[in-house]
Amino acid sequence: MRWTDTQEIAETLYDENPDLDPLKLRFTELHAMILALEDFDDDPEKSNEAILEAILQAWLDER
Repeated sequence: MRWTDTQEIAETLYDENPDLDPLKLRFTELHAMILALEDFDDDPEKSNEAILEAILQAWLDER
């Protein structure tokens, strides 16, 4: 997965953390969780607030 795979990242985060409220996460925590995903393989420096917001919104939509 790469930063542009917003929906896939969100689905994976939801599947791995079904009881976690994503609204309680800081962006730094969300960023770390994404980097820790087994299939994530992209430059950590290529993320930005807009990407993290999009992932967060997609994760919320999964709930």
